Amino acid sequence: MLESLGYQVTARTSSIEALEAFRNRPEKFHLVLTDQTMPNMTGTELAVNLLAIRPDIPVILCTGFSEVVSEKKAKSVGIKDFILKPIIRSEIAGVIRMALNSSKEG
Repeated sequence: MLESLGYQVTARTSSIEALEAFRNRPEKFHLVLTDQTMPNMTGTELAVNLLAIRPDIPVILCTGFSEVVSEKKAKSVGIKDFILKPIIRSEIAGVIRMALNSSKEG
């Protein structure tokens, strides 16, 4: 879906691999889109680690219904935006654009 919107995507199925890829080349990334529910590390935990490396990276968290993380909690750790599943193409496109635009302004 993201590639069809014109974005270059670096995908990882493991939060540990995603963190390692980011740690190796943090300047390569303009935005991180992560799921909350992953093995080894939640999306929120991944975001905290990414933001420790590069505080300006916009992070968008995707989740289904979750009692573990709310939008307020996500934003309190530095997550830029929060999207509930199922993901709708027009919604994700707008959220990504807003996150990228605000990171350019900041």
